[in-house]
Parts: sequence; C-alpha cells; structure tokens
Amino acid sequence: MRIIGTGSALPKKVVTNEMIAQFLDTSDEWISTRTGIKSRHVITDEKLEDLGAEAVMKALEMSGLQASDIDLFIASNVVSEYGTPGISCVVAAKVGLNCPMFDINCACPGFVYALDMAEAYYKAGKVKNVLIACIEEPTRMVSWEDRSTCVLFGDGAGAVVLTEGDNIKGTKLHSEPDIDKIWMTRALTDSPYVTVKEPDVALQMKGREVFRFAVNACTNGVKDLLDEVGIKKEDVSWFMVHQANKRILDAIVDYMKVPQERCPMNIQDHGNSSSASCPILLDECNRKGMFKKGDIIVFSAFGAGLLSGAAVIEW
Repeated sequence: MRIIGTGSALPKKVVTNEMIAQFLDTSDEWISTRTGIKSRHVITDEKLEDLGAEAVMKALEMSGLQASDIDLFIASNVVSEYGTPGISCVVAAKVGLNCPMFDINCACPGFVYALDMAEAYYKAGKVKNVLIACIEEPTRMVSWEDRSTCVLFGDGAGAVVLTEGDNIKGTKLHSEPDIDKIWMTRALTDSPYVTVKEPDVALQMKGREVFRFAVNACTNGVKDLLDEVGIKKEDVSWFMVHQANKRILDAIVDYMKVPQERCPMNIQDHGNSSSASCPILLDECNRKGMFKKGDIIVFSAFGAGLLSGAAVIEW
C-alpha cells in the first residue's frame, strides 16, 4: 500500500510547564531537563471523537477520496469515555463511513500495528483503500498529582489514508509481555455476584525499565527490519520515532548513529500522545513539504504491553 493522505488534530488548550508548576511541586527546568517537553495540548471541552473526525476529514481531503471509497477503517485508541461502541464507530458516524471497522489497543505502537494490519488485508485482496486513525487522550489516564507521569502526555489525533501500491516495504512487530512496567486499571460496573472490587488506578510507569525497553526495541527492531528488506541505514531519508521523551529519542539517535536532522521531533510542544504521536508527526512534516517522492521513511514506536513495532515505507 501507499500513503496518499495525512491529517491531524490537536486540542486548543496549550498547557505549559509553568502552568503545571502552579499546582504541582515541579518546575519548567525539572520537566524540560528530564523530558524535553515545554508544553502539550490538553483536552478541555472538546470531545475526543471530534478530534478524530477532524484528523480523518483532513486526511481524506488530501487523498482526494470520499468516505464512501474507504474499504476498511482501523482506529487505534487506548481509552475513551466509550466502553462500547468502539471509537471507530463513533468517529465513523461523524464522517459518513460505512465500511468494516474495528479498534485496536496496542498503546503507543498502535500506528505501526495498524499499518501492518492494513498491508495484510491489502495483500489478501480484501481491500483497496484503508483509513487509519490514532485517536488518543492520555492526559485522562494519569493522576495530575503525580509529577512523574502527568507532565509527559498530550492529547491529539492523527490519520492516514492508504491505497494500492507496494510502498510499504516491510513491518516488524515485537512483544515482551510485562504488565508491571506501564499500566492502569479502571473499576467496572458491579454485578450482584462480584466479590472483589477492582481498583481505579491512574497510569503507573517504571521509567528506567521503560527507557531501556524503548531504546533496545527501537534500535534492534529498526536494524533487523532494514536488514530484512535490504535497505541500508544510510539510505533512510527520515526516522519517525514515537515521541515519548527526548532523552529516549536522543539515546536512540546516539545508538543508531544517525544524523539528528533526519529524526524530526515535536516532543517539545506536544508531549507523548500515545499511538497518535507518529501520525501527527508525519502529518506535520508532510504539510511542511519535507518529503519527496522516493524518500525512505522508517517508523518506530514502543509502549505498554510491552509492545513495539517498526515499519519501512517509500514515499
């Protein structure tokens, strides 16, 4: 498949480090030196599904396709106010999609997992045009009394439209199942027979362990995939890495020994927007005119699960 349209949408509220320091024991220096983040977009009176619909419509407009042309819609989402239906159905109702659709919850690497699924459906001869949307509000998953997590995240949505082609050169998915490194739980509605009450626990993260997993998963995953598809690292035009933390990004750049200018970043004013991170970054770079035909682009993302994935595409 090949990407023919990109789109993204962000909440209007921009929350700076200084604003967080007004109610939390932290500071701009503490946050920025540890994460590289200066500000992030945070949902206020918006609905997550409206952000998703906006990103989808922008991607469709760029692609030149109509909602009726889409054969499959894959939505990546970790959490929303809907237990059911899935966010795919909620967004689809807003933009007029009537194709088969489903949600995935692969956390931060959700975009790469969705690319892998779209390519599999295409190669099976089941679809021609696929829409992927990553629609996330991780600021609703954290405790805003916990400075180790709440400063990291921002909300947003990113979308891509794909059609026929052989531009996805390869994908590689990886897992190291371990729920104790990044996790949150929500209490479910009681039945008369429940004897153990589930706790509501905001997002918990073991930073050092996650750092090690992210750097290893990215560097090894990208190297293995490039070797597999026969593309040299030097021939990669752009490395689009999940925007989790600038320290992680800097370590990846250092380990992979690639020029910083080939690794675009928006972590400083977006924070970590989970699976929406890669498609938002892709759309922003695309709309700046950074890509040219034939460019080789590598995606790499990692997160809760622990899951990771890499993809290589030709623009």
